Amino acid sequence: MPGPRLQDAARQHAGSTDRGSAPTALTEEEKMVGKTLKKSYSLTEAELATVNSKKGLLQLLSTKNVDVNKALIKLRYEQELQKLQIELVKLQRDVQINGRRVAIIFEGRDAAGKGGTIRRFIEHLNPRSARIVALPKPTEVQKGQWYFQRYAEQLPNPGEIVFFDRSWYNRAVVEPVMNFCTDQQYRTFMQQVPEFEHMLYEDSLELVKFWFSISKDVQEDRFVSRRVNPLKQWKISPVDDKAQENWDLYTKYKEDMFSKTHTSYSPWIIVRANDKKRARLESMRYVLATLDYAGKDDPVTSLSPDPDIVLRYHRSSNSID
Repeated sequence: MPGPRLQDAARQHAGSTDRGSAPTALTEEEKMVGKTLKKSYSLTEAELATVNSKKGLLQLLSTKNVDVNKALIKLRYEQELQKLQIELVKLQRDVQINGRRVAIIFEGRDAAGKGGTIRRFIEHLNPRSARIVALPKPTEVQKGQWYFQRYAEQLPNPGEIVFFDRSWYNRAVVEPVMNFCTDQQYRTFMQQVPEFEHMLYEDSLELVKFWFSISKDVQEDRFVSRRVNPLKQWKISPVDDKAQENWDLYTKYKEDMFSKTHTSYSPWIIVRANDKKRARLESMRYVLATLDYAGKDDPVTSLSPDPDIVLRYHRSSNSID
């Protein structure tokens, strides 16, 4: 049976609504409780309908076998996520008004949580000036082009934020591990990428580079989840099948990438992502702390990222992957 704290969250401000408002209307905090229940528990159609009214929500909380601590953790996560998304909307507005160009790169091992984090970043942003770039394998024509060309075509226009779900750094780790490029192509890329990014910097493009870091055990658990969950099976790829087998080789190329492409003007930011929810929140916080925008001086939540979750790459840093 649920404890009183979760029911109190649903009852909060119940008596503070205007006299003329409907008594069954849910407050924003009560809607958050309902949203958390829908995500956390398997509900029947009747129970889903019940969640949408104050009386039904309280009744469901009193009868459903809810793990109170788990539900409260998820509720606090949803509340903090919403506050950070409010700040992201403010950031996007500033980018639009001032014609800024922002590119955020999400790299990391397979199943590190990159795609899920990007979805939370973009959930409430204006789709006209925010987009996700997740390029498929290159065509025969693209294979004959300058390697950076197809990525350069996707860079943000003035007023845009672009989220790269993997980027030109495919050639730094995945391609050499999987033999998708030659040794010469790899060496050329590693020589050119700092110069490419310096050109972006000199052209006033704002670039953030994230590496989502997970342990080998966590990656294996997430692969198992993908295979048994029919809603996640689309995520499975041939590259996934080799990820555990090639773990140490990925590590070698990852470390080479950091040592050769971490620069003062384009640093690598490591996100410890064994806990997906914390990784999402703290990567958002990092972006908001790093990029200036109107209204930043009066945020609705803290913009200081947790240094145990988000840190600049350093050779001596302890790594979980």
